Amino acid sequence: GSEAACERVPEEEAAEDRLKEHMDSLLDRSAKTRQAALRSLRLAFSCRSLSELLLERRLSLADSLEKCLRKGGGAGGGGPGPGAVRPVPEGSLVLPAGKGEEQALAGTVLTLLCLQMGSGPEGEELFRSLKPLLTGVLADSTGSPSARQSCAMALGVCCYIAAADLE
Repeated sequence: GSEAACERVPEEEAAEDRLKEHMDSLLDRSAKTRQAALRSLRLAFSCRSLSELLLERRLSLADSLEKCLRKGGGAGGGGPGPGAVRPVPEGSLVLPAGKGEEQALAGTVLTLLCLQMGSGPEGEELFRSLKPLLTGVLADSTGSPSARQSCAMALGVCCYIAAADLE
C-alpha cells in the first residue's frame, strides 16, 4: 500500500507543476497560448479535486482569469475601448475568429474554480471580486453569445455556491 502511494507522489508533483505552468500561461501575450492554458485548466478542474493547490494560488489565478475576461472582449486588451465603433470586415456579420472564445473559456474555468473553492470564505471572496466583471460581460449586448452564456453560467453557479447573502 505505502509503496504505491510513494510511486504516485512524483506523478502528482509533475501534474501540479503542469497546472502551475498553465496558470502562468494565462498571462502570456499570445491569445492562443492563453486559450490553450484555459482549455487545460478546464480539463484539470473537471477531472480532479485540486482545492489545496488552488487555495494557495487562488488570488493570482483569479487575477489571471480577470485579465482573460477583459482581454477576450477587447476592453483593456489594446483594442478600441467600450463604446468605440469597431470596424466590421466587409460582408461579415460574424465576430473575428477567437473573439469572445477566451472570455467563454475563462467563464467556464471560473465556474469550475468556484466549485473547487466551495462555499467557504475563499469562494465568497472569489465570487465577490469577479461578479462585477461577469455582470459586465453578460450585459454587453455586442459581446460574443458564447462568452455571455459562459459568464451567465458562472454567475449562476458561483452565486448559488459562494454568495454569502441573497442578492
